[in-house]
Amino acid sequence: MNKVLNKDKNLTRILAVFLVCFVLFSITQGKSFLSVSSFQSMGKLFPEFGLLSIGMALALLTGGIDLSVVYVANLCSITAALTIKAMTPEGDAGIGAILAGVLVALIVGMICGSLNGLLISAVGIPAMLATLGTQSLYNGLGVVASKGSSVTGSKPLSAFISMRVAGIPMAAIIFVLCAAIMIFIISKTTLGYKIKMMGTNMKASAFSGFNNVKLTVLNYMMIGILSAVAGIIMLGRYSSAKADNGASYTMQAIMIAVMGGIDPAGGKGNIQGVCVAVVIIQMVSTWLSKYQSISDFYKQIIWGALLLIVLLLNYYINKREVAKAAKK
Repeated sequence: MNKVLNKDKNLTRILAVFLVCFVLFSITQGKSFLSVSSFQSMGKLFPEFGLLSIGMALALLTGGIDLSVVYVANLCSITAALTIKAMTPEGDAGIGAILAGVLVALIVGMICGSLNGLLISAVGIPAMLATLGTQSLYNGLGVVASKGSSVTGSKPLSAFISMRVAGIPMAAIIFVLCAAIMIFIISKTTLGYKIKMMGTNMKASAFSGFNNVKLTVLNYMMIGILSAVAGIIMLGRYSSAKADNGASYTMQAIMIAVMGGIDPAGGKGNIQGVCVAVVIIQMVSTWLSKYQSISDFYKQIIWGALLLIVLLLNYYINKREVAKAAKK
């Protein structure tokens, strides 16, 4: 553990921020914050935007961005709900219909992610413009598929997402499993190494024999799958799917990824830091919600200020480290 912290200074910093926030919130709110129900509530709320944040981190690692993650998630939840509804027209869905809905959602997520990757790598459209375009496309498809209204989910799926195992919300367990898989892929596999290399220098990656088009498509396909899982959790939690659910999650996902140590220029960072940042943001949100005098409008100001502070802090820390390295 000490070796990991010494090697990854950003992870050390983000863990220090987590401890400071935890102590501060515990002191100011005491039992209200430290209660089991408070932690269970947090575990129920953060998985959906946490998964989208990991997806955004994957995009940023390649020096790109994905502005469509929320709308991919919504489209996946809508198609899952419609599939379940089509297979059970007269009653509640059985396990077969739910599995079919989940499978359809994952396939839709993979297709959406692959399209993003192809537009960016094969066609050569900048990631911001490509995903801004597909954001509108996926949102439009969601509106058409849902006919502009909510699509009712299934009670068994909602019960599954809402259930607790040893007191831990199922949504949090799903998040941990997905996060663990992504940590392994990015930190321990050749694919993760190649993705980081591509983000560091696209031309050097190509000259090294890496297939940048294939890598980009695979990377955005993984983002699509993560978005699909987030969409399934949203469908289970809200008991319905809609094309404009979670509209504020895009900014949150970018902020969390950057706060977690992902360099927007690409090539630097890890998923571990992003996971810690997800928990910090949820703790801050829970802490703020205890103060009813603070409206949601002020919360948006706080999120924006936090993002700017993190960017400035990372800039000056990186600048100081470069200066130290130059002196050696």
